[in-house]
Amino acid sequence: MEHKARSIRPFIGAKDFELSRSFYRDLGFQESILGHNMSLFTTEGIGFYLQDAYVRDWIDNSMIFLEVEDVGRYWKELLALDLTAKYKGVKLTPIREYDWGRECFMHDPSGILWHFGEFFD
Repeated sequence: MEHKARSIRPFIGAKDFELSRSFYRDLGFQESILGHNMSLFTTEGIGFYLQDAYVRDWIDNSMIFLEVEDVGRYWKELLALDLTAKYKGVKLTPIREYDWGRECFMHDPSGILWHFGEFFD
């Protein structure tokens, strides 16, 4: 089968939809409202759907990996946003090095785990 894929967009949930919308806008994503209970958040041609839906088992097992060009710079920009002070439940974990590359981590206000990583060449 030959694909001519243009994007892949996971669906994620939110414990508090309005709070999560604000969080992702602060993180630098552009929001397109699709309805009263769903928005598309994009950056540089990639994105995800945020839903006003919360199923704890689903959220607790959701992880998203976002590949970035420079994880060191991304980490500094994350810290500068002061998201942990502004949003209850947000957690940041510093950069870790692996044999494949480097990554840092963030839990969003609902508990979804984001990986921000950079692969070694």
